Amino acid sequence: MQIQPYLSFNGNCSEAMEFYADVFGTDHPEINLFGEMIPEQQKATADQITCPADPESDSTRVLFSDIAPKPWDVQKNKITLVIFSDDLDEIEMLYDKLKDEGIVEVELQETFWSKAYSSIIDKYGVVWQLNYDDGRMHQVV
Repeated sequence: MQIQPYLSFNGNCSEAMEFYADVFGTDHPEINLFGEMIPEQQKATADQITCPADPESDSTRVLFSDIAPKPWDVQKNKITLVIFSDDLDEIEMLYDKLKDEGIVEVELQETFWSKAYSSIIDKYGVVWQLNYDDGRMHQVV
C-alpha cells in the first residue's frame, strides 16, 4: 500500500505547485486545467487545476488540485505533512523556504526526539513538521 498526500487549494494551486517545486528542487509540474479535461465545467472552473499535477520527490508523490471555493475554516488543518531527513542542511533549507510568508508555530529547535524540529504553516495554509532524523526518534518509539 502507498499513501499519498493530496493538497487542495482555492484557486492558487498553480502558484503553490511552483513554490513547492522550488522548495523541494523538483521539476516544474505538469498542469492540467479542469476546463480542458471536462468541457462542461469550462465556465465555472476553466482555470482550476486538477491532477496529475504532482511533483515527485524520491518515491513520494504529492497530488494537487484547486477546489470550488469554500470558507477557510472548512478546509484548514485537514492534513499535516511530516518530513524526516538525516540531512540537517536540508531541514534548515526547508525551514527557511517554508516559513517565507508563513507562520512559524514552533521555531527550529532541539526536542527530546530530534536535534532540529519545527512546525510551520506555509503561505498556503499547509502545516509542515520538519524533523532532523538523528536517531533519537527510534529510541522514543
